Amino acid sequence: MAVTELPAVIQEFIDATNAGDTDRFVATFTDDAYLNDWGREFHGQDGVRSWDQTDNIGMKSHFDLVSVEPGSEPGAYTVTIKVTSNRFNGTGPFKFTVRDGRIASLVLS
Repeated sequence: MAVTELPAVIQEFIDATNAGDTDRFVATFTDDAYLNDWGREFHGQDGVRSWDQTDNIGMKSHFDLVSVEPGSEPGAYTVTIKVTSNRFNGTGPFKFTVRDGRIASLVLS
């Protein structure tokens, strides 16, 4: 069985969160990024920054990588992450689409 390598930008997404660095975190996303958190939609880097404040670094999130699997489309990955924070604690899938070395889409469900 082949091991799927975690794309560098997704590792940076995790590292920026754990460092509490919002600017670094937002920079992992494309300008036209789409983020869907259980049906709540955010668009572009401004939307990502807003979500980061209310649901991620603003809630002191810490991410631990559990696993990574390729998605069905090019650039798609399902990354299982254990989250601890002041808002959410648990383990779940983060569905990423990477384009040109940055995150174009992230769906949490």
